[in-house]
Amino acid sequence: MSRFTPFLLSLVVALPALAAGPGVLRTFKVGGEGRWDYVSLDPEGGRLYVPRSTRVMVLDLDGNLKGEIPGTAGVHGVAFSRELDRGWTSNGQANTVTVFKLSTLEVLKVVKTTGENPDAILFEPATQRVFTFNGRGKNATVIDAVTSEVLGTIPMGGKPEFAACDGKGRVYVNNEDSAAILAINARTLKVEATWSIKPLDSPSGLAMDVKQNRLFAVGGNKLAAVVDAGSGKVLATLPIGSGTDGIDFDPGTGCAYASNGEGSISVISQTGPATYAVSATIPTRRGAKTIVANPRTHRLYLPTADFAPVPKDAKPGTRPAMVPGSFQVLEVGDAK
Repeated sequence: MSRFTPFLLSLVVALPALAAGPGVLRTFKVGGEGRWDYVSLDPEGGRLYVPRSTRVMVLDLDGNLKGEIPGTAGVHGVAFSRELDRGWTSNGQANTVTVFKLSTLEVLKVVKTTGENPDAILFEPATQRVFTFNGRGKNATVIDAVTSEVLGTIPMGGKPEFAACDGKGRVYVNNEDSAAILAINARTLKVEATWSIKPLDSPSGLAMDVKQNRLFAVGGNKLAAVVDAGSGKVLATLPIGSGTDGIDFDPGTGCAYASNGEGSISVISQTGPATYAVSATIPTRRGAKTIVANPRTHRLYLPTADFAPVPKDAKPGTRPAMVPGSFQVLEVGDAK
């Protein structure tokens, strides 16, 4: 028996579950005003953190509102540390980070970023540092998670998008302008490597399989890339749906899930030691373009809403207006 046989057998067992037909199990009718971006999930606390333009809505895993974090103009994302009892929001319009107490949602401090439009935000546990990736600033701001002091700024050489980390002191971020992944040393605050992931165009969402040391990036041209996080080698380029802005990885299923705004999830499975394939497509709803996975329950959560038709005389690229009060969060999984 080869050393890869047990791994391949586990894939054979896992894949039929995907074929059983996972789909939308519940729809949480949240309502309220404001657009949204990246949703974060605290599996231990059983909370979803949902950015809504001017504040962050905090929901339980049945969709009930448990509280809000106010004063987060243009908020894009939320990072948190249960160990430190802290959370952080990236406020794109205010160019700030709101520091809050995770257990009570009390706002503790507001920190100014060193670049405009902080978008993705990440807590790196090995160094206990928070990274904001500033879209218009084309840089990253690094903040001490304990003291809330700004430690430095890292030039990105282009617009940074979503980020991931290995938990050991290395951070990875997509560069939308150059279609590349940057590998950052969280201790020295230096970019150690830049890897092209073309033919992906305008990469946005990024996720990581820490055990296998693989990165999953999604682009604006209906492609996903699987990248070796040690060498930067692109192991696979796979077709996915359109309008993708997010991807997440569930270590329990061994799959990555790309959320396509067209109304689907592309499931990426590992088929061999260094091979990958799209193993399933799960229907969702139009506009559900960001995603987070719960590693405990293997459920997926995607925000979306109902949309009005775009007027015929609208300028090209005009986004459809959200129907007031129609914001919702989809819970996706296997009904078994």
